[in-house]
Amino acid sequence: GNCGVRPLTSDEERGMTRVVGGKNAEVGAWPWLVSIQDPSVSGTGHLCGGSLISTKWVLTAAHCFAESRNISAMRLLIGATQLTEPGPEAQVRLIKRLVIHKEYSPADQSNDIALLELNEPVQCSSHIQLVCVPNATVNVAQLKTCYVAGWGATTARSQKSSDILQEAKVHLINVQICNSSEWYQGDVHSHNLCAGYPEGGIDTCQGDSGGPLMCKDNDADFFWVVGVTSWGRGCARAKRPGIYTSVKHFYDWI
Repeated sequence: GNCGVRPLTSDEERGMTRVVGGKNAEVGAWPWLVSIQDPSVSGTGHLCGGSLISTKWVLTAAHCFAESRNISAMRLLIGATQLTEPGPEAQVRLIKRLVIHKEYSPADQSNDIALLELNEPVQCSSHIQLVCVPNATVNVAQLKTCYVAGWGATTARSQKSSDILQEAKVHLINVQICNSSEWYQGDVHSHNLCAGYPEGGIDTCQGDSGGPLMCKDNDADFFWVVGVTSWGRGCARAKRPGIYTSVKHFYDWI
């Protein structure tokens, strides 16, 4: 069926251009966004983001589960924009199974990708949709209109997650540039994507991990999840853009 569509969002460019440097997302703007919540985290319990890729599976980052968390106590909030007031359209699920990539390495964050199986399927609606997963034929580098979204920190220093989903437009940056001497000096893997702005100012931050880097298809009005938020040096710094796990690279694994 259809994936990557946003029933509640009109097509005109909205607003500018927390995610740092972003803005509040409209209700239903990113209907595949999932808040992964752990009761041991203070406040809303928000730990990481995720993307709904089927009615039973959420795509996220392996490093979210590095501290051997108690997954039986965690919950997944789906279809919400504001964590403290999810609204009647939101659905809550538990984690039936966590699948972390066998080659995930905490030391260098390689293969930073994981899947969560829901305890029961979600019902899709105007507020809950699946995002499209790109296979080898999708030319990701050519996609022009890309966004990040998440409930992570809105300033590099706050470390506190945002109550309202933040979104920002970003640009894909060539990994060769990203790995150059003034940038990340070779620490970015071939299965990563780099996105943001050379001058900084807009970026994912703590709490956005596991959430999507999303690009609109160039020929049609739907979105691909091209990346999973993985790491970065600080947030929104110049020549230190966000690093994402390339979803296309792991299509067969998914």
